[in-house]
Amino acid sequence: MHFSIPDTEEVKEGSVSFTIYNIYINGVFHCKARYKQLRQFHDELRKEFGSLTLPEFPKKKLLALSPAEIEQRRATLERYIQLVSQDPQIGNSSLFNNFLLTAQQESQTEEAERVTLDAFLMNGHKITVNIMSTDQTEDVLEAVAQQIEIPDDFVHYFGLYLVKKEDDGDNSIVRRFQEFESPYLSLKAANKDGVHRIVLRKGYWDSSYDDDLLENKVTMNLLYVQANNDIERQWILATKDQLNHLSNLKKKGSKREFLRLARTLKYYGYMQFKPCVTDYPQPNTRVIVCAGQKELNFRVNIDGQVKEGSFKITRMRCWRITNVQNTDVNANSSTSVKSQLELSFEYLMSRDSLQWISITTDQAMLISMCLQNMVDELIMKKQGKKFKKSTDRLKLNKNSGPFKPISRELSYGVDKTSQEPTRKPVIAAPEDQSAITKAMDSVKKMGKGGPKQETLTENDAFEGIGDEDL
Repeated sequence: MHFSIPDTEEVKEGSVSFTIYNIYINGVFHCKARYKQLRQFHDELRKEFGSLTLPEFPKKKLLALSPAEIEQRRATLERYIQLVSQDPQIGNSSLFNNFLLTAQQESQTEEAERVTLDAFLMNGHKITVNIMSTDQTEDVLEAVAQQIEIPDDFVHYFGLYLVKKEDDGDNSIVRRFQEFESPYLSLKAANKDGVHRIVLRKGYWDSSYDDDLLENKVTMNLLYVQANNDIERQWILATKDQLNHLSNLKKKGSKREFLRLARTLKYYGYMQFKPCVTDYPQPNTRVIVCAGQKELNFRVNIDGQVKEGSFKITRMRCWRITNVQNTDVNANSSTSVKSQLELSFEYLMSRDSLQWISITTDQAMLISMCLQNMVDELIMKKQGKKFKKSTDRLKLNKNSGPFKPISRELSYGVDKTSQEPTRKPVIAAPEDQSAITKAMDSVKKMGKGGPKQETLTENDAFEGIGDEDL
């Protein structure tokens, strides 16, 4: 997860003025909070985990802050929440998740109520569930799974995703819902234009996990629906003869045989992203990127020939996301500044050679999360762990906890914008899986159109991966 506080708001209620900090998670607006709420959150973390495990929190000041001091506090709070979120013990705690869920609810001034929510399969089949509006992602996932009778052992093989219908009619995946949010509230905030929906998809990347699902009729059907959709949209590539064979199997209703053939096809189990631009093998190269099977796959067109490159996640030392501003000169000699997200990863090209490779795309956050999920899954498998079951999870009590309601503090009109302002740098990197993440080092680089500030987080999760993975 990547947290950022790209901007603030000054709010006045009567004679009292205060600053609101807008918190974004993975590039999407999540909630608003005052300094006092974040201070209370810090105090609770200190009681639970001890002060030695926590980074510096900005000190309280008696006098009103100047604009420069507000900006300094914003930057310190941003660094604080980035660091604590990257500690697995804190980031996976009910204390952390409950704070974020409560803040989201109060930022949207929503009271908990019984609602119906529609989730869809990739073929458009609708699943309607009755939930509380503030239910967390795993509560909603379990409700959807229960509705279509997914066995408890297999519920968490799947995930809920926010999907957008593009102008060309295609559906693009925006992101996967996280445990600290309410899918109902997140969909409500994002769906002002009516083109977003919640979709149930596989939540894993290693296709060997399919074997666990093929023996159950319901989960096998879910695999079939997704594979069929991926073939239709050409995320999975097949020859004409293979397509004919698949078509005949569909007509016969032979779903198991269909899946057996589909699993042998190129890019089965991959997620494909919108066409974008990379600097590899040369600057401004158009590329189709897809993620799956422990790699990022590039398909580029060079001199009329489509060439393919594979970048294994086990050879990525780290990655980052940066907001790059490019200055364009128009025909009338006027200039315009265009802001774009850029994902860069440092790759071990050979045993003694590291190289930065960049992708410029508005789906940079999604690609970053896919990389992180593949890393997490790889480590889980190496440690001999399995997907959790619904019965393993302690459900949070939505009506209790250490945080008082903050609606009184945020009783003004709320801007529920779902796109992050791009005037600030956005950074992402893998979380540390074994210990508290090391402090992040800042580096300054000169990019197109001027300087850009980047923060690089080292990936300690690869410490246990040996030479056999290179």
